[in-house]
Amino acid sequence: MNTKDRPAPKVIFFDVNETLLDLKPLKQSVAKALGGHDELVGLWFSTMLHSSLVDTLTGKYHTFPEIGVAALQMVAESKGIELSKEEAELAVVPVFGKLPPHPDVFEGLKELKKQGFLLVSLTNSSDAGVKTQFENAGLINIIDKRLTVGGIHKFKPDLEVYRWALVQMNVKASEAMLVAAHGWDIAGANAAGLQTVFVARPGNVLYPLAEKPDHVVKDIKELASLLATPSQ
Repeated sequence: MNTKDRPAPKVIFFDVNETLLDLKPLKQSVAKALGGHDELVGLWFSTMLHSSLVDTLTGKYHTFPEIGVAALQMVAESKGIELSKEEAELAVVPVFGKLPPHPDVFEGLKELKKQGFLLVSLTNSSDAGVKTQFENAGLINIIDKRLTVGGIHKFKPDLEVYRWALVQMNVKASEAMLVAAHGWDIAGANAAGLQTVFVARPGNVLYPLAEKPDHVVKDIKELASLLATPSQ
């Protein structure tokens, strides 16, 4: 845990996929589309992230589900698995919109709201996509504001995304906190000057060459307990 002496944040930004919502159904769907090869799911996810950065660096923009479909087609082709675009879309798009929240999320977010924090989602999903996700997950009335990369057409961890989000919420970097279960997201927010909290969801690790987050927690309930405790 980083021992930076930071003030309590005015705004808490939350990554969505895997941080708040459980990706297990999507991973299962992708594995099924790849002929039951569970070991290829990680390759699919990394290919999706890699391709989103290609879009960012080349000035293009496609929605995250679109990139997820393309990445699934790429993995299938590279492994000699027959998979049509329609089959790839069916494996990704409808499942993305129906991901369930992790068991700790409702209680943790409600406690943070009770403590007076402004809760804002900041996700690589599309505007319409995250609205559907939150409606289906029952989070639509808990998160105060939804921000997505659809508003800037760049993907996290591009620093411009975090800076844009700060402008949208009219806060300084030191007054904001990003909570995420991805090391690359934490690295980006750290570089942009935000306070950061890594949620150590099973199988997720920090990027060891990046600056450490301010805190590491096991879930959102632990985050609420942490922020409720006055700094010593």
